[in-house]
Amino acid sequence: MKETLYQDFTHKKKNGKKSFAVLIDPDKVDAAQISELTSLAQDAAVDYFFLGGSLVISNHLDECIQQIKSLCNIPVILFPGSPSQVSKHADALLYLSLISGRNPELLIGQHVISAPLVRKSGLEIMPTGYMVIDGGAPTTVSYISNATPIPADKNEIAMCTAMAGEMLGMKLIYMDAGSGAKRPITESMISCVSKHIEVPLIIGGGITDPEKAYLNCKAGADVIVVGNAIEKNSALIREISSAVHSVPVSVG
Repeated sequence: MKETLYQDFTHKKKNGKKSFAVLIDPDKVDAAQISELTSLAQDAAVDYFFLGGSLVISNHLDECIQQIKSLCNIPVILFPGSPSQVSKHADALLYLSLISGRNPELLIGQHVISAPLVRKSGLEIMPTGYMVIDGGAPTTVSYISNATPIPADKNEIAMCTAMAGEMLGMKLIYMDAGSGAKRPITESMISCVSKHIEVPLIIGGGITDPEKAYLNCKAGADVIVVGNAIEKNSALIREISSAVHSVPVSVG
């Protein structure tokens, strides 16, 4: 029986192995850029592609995924900002519930609208507790969600929010400082959250160099996601992937 991507996530976590995901916004890439990113990611042993954005306005999501799939075997996981960002051509979908906010539309409302389409897609669905952390600058996700981010220095709020998400049945916790964040999530917050949940922890937003990615993994992140920095400098793919995969394995 084929292992699901979620089993891959949990297996790696159980064995202390860290993963690196490259985030691609379909609005910001053309065919040539996708080809370059795919080649670099393959050479760098990137674990996953996350595909999506807070505000996808182009209509080539399907084409983008199909091109990636034709060029490499790296799994493509949808990171949707709205119900329209669903494609049967991907491998899995992060079914995001914004548990850090109090906007009912992003807690359950949009899910009710998208449920028939998502079920029909045949995608592997991964319920994900999505937490927006203050990154020191207004981000698209905070604007679109109309939700106040968790303050960067309130580790206990992040911890309790993640615990609640896990106990509500979320299979992943994704903490995000947002695209273009001036400051990434602190190691102390990552460590605090990681110690109090058992599900895989994904960290993204404001990670611009290999050292930060490495330190985040050491603090307890299971998956590092980088998008904005790679858009500016695609060579970072190799450096950050190497840093993430060089973290010493520590089980339990």
